[in-house]
Amino acid sequence: MNKLKYILSIFFLLGLYLSAVGQDTPEEIDVYYPAVNENRFIETKWRYTYALHVESNTTIHQADDDYDFFIHFKYDYSYEQYLNGKMTRGNWSLNEAELFYNFKHIKKFFIADVSKERLVLEFTQPNSKGAYQYHFIPVSDIEAPFVKPENELPTVDVEELNPNAKFAFRSSKKKNRKKKRRDKRNKKKNQEPEEKPVYISIELIGGGYYGGIDPVLRDYIQIKSTGRLIKEFQSIQNGLIVTKRDIPRDELEAFAEFILSKDFFELERIYDCEDELCQKRKRQKPTPVPLRLSVAYGQKKKVITITVWGKDNNNLKYIPYPKQIDDIIVSIQKMANRF
Repeated sequence: MNKLKYILSIFFLLGLYLSAVGQDTPEEIDVYYPAVNENRFIETKWRYTYALHVESNTTIHQADDDYDFFIHFKYDYSYEQYLNGKMTRGNWSLNEAELFYNFKHIKKFFIADVSKERLVLEFTQPNSKGAYQYHFIPVSDIEAPFVKPENELPTVDVEELNPNAKFAFRSSKKKNRKKKRRDKRNKKKNQEPEEKPVYISIELIGGGYYGGIDPVLRDYIQIKSTGRLIKEFQSIQNGLIVTKRDIPRDELEAFAEFILSKDFFELERIYDCEDELCQKRKRQKPTPVPLRLSVAYGQKKKVITITVWGKDNNNLKYIPYPKQIDDIIVSIQKMANRF
């Protein structure tokens, strides 16, 4: 009974946090999420580790020794989940990056990240602003509290088996390899030269305010046409932190299409103060750092500057600029933080 009260109190406090702590924004942000291949999701088992408020990067709940939450997404689009001794079941479906799965009155999640190392499910609450994430790590069949039916075949990890697989008929296999190489050379001779992929370059520099306990000296995100993403963040106390990752070409092109759908190249080049309150804020501390967003797509290139971007302690938006700029900025930041 005491354990049940403890669990209920956690979710009660989590609900209060979701209602109160979310940052106020005048409009809902339309964020880009890359489509998820269903094959990466089917027959996976996960253990919950912590919940995060995205905008403030605050951990609002963390699993301890007394909190067990596991979930198994099955091949027949059903799921089973284990929460502190209680097993429940239901159905799930996937539409690009949208995961329809009912948990604690939340019926739709966005898959912010899924890999061999982790699963991040992101969601919003109608009664609060900002986004929240559940973070999971993968678990094996032995670690998970799910009972495998007797007539179900064991899970096979193809990627682990292939490197060590041994086959007979090596001589015929060798002949097949030679034939494939010959066919490949002939095909390359006859086919027309491949068309170069469209040039894409995205850069996000600055924004926010210079000051506080640990002033930021550099905040820079670059996404090259090769798909290489580089994030550089430097503050006085923590120094320079550089993170790098590679974005698949199809995901990069889909993100560029997302930016084009926001009419980026039709927007103004500079968004500056329009009233005295904004002009006054420029002269106050912490000092506003102008934000620059640069996008190149093929022959098109545009740099947009917002002289005061981000909210200060007064929680005010000082410059009226189109909402789609925030959609693009937040999507770039989320993409850079998926590592």
